[in-house]
Amino acid sequence: MATDTQTSRTVAEKFVERLGRQDPDGIQELFAEEIDWHVPGSDALPWTGRRTRREEVAPYFTTMWPHFAHGRSKVVLERVIVDGGDVMLLANFTHTVVASGKEFTTPAAMHLVVDDGRIVRMHLYEDTLTVDEAFNAG
Repeated sequence: MATDTQTSRTVAEKFVERLGRQDPDGIQELFAEEIDWHVPGSDALPWTGRRTRREEVAPYFTTMWPHFAHGRSKVVLERVIVDGGDVMLLANFTHTVVASGKEFTTPAAMHLVVDDGRIVRMHLYEDTLTVDEAFNAG
């Protein structure tokens, strides 16, 4: 992968901006046709798991977002680290679960890999126990 740091940073900035606007189609167009996508978590949460195709990206967001109370999510992006094609986004996510009313905050790291101007890998690392507990709160 011979992607330069500036190209990777630009793609990552577009990703973050479109994520902030909740633009699933705009996010999806940043990805390559074949991808390595992994969001670990409980099998009870329909958006967790692996994805391998660009057309699976938008449905991830349109499946997940309705589970969080609209207007009550907060993402604090603390740091963006770029080295060639590798991008690390370090953040804190705060969401309120619609079904339980429970608010939770989790630190998160997202590893993106950019190749030829497209995202080919997205792995999310977050506190999956906190997320699971928020969805299973009574």
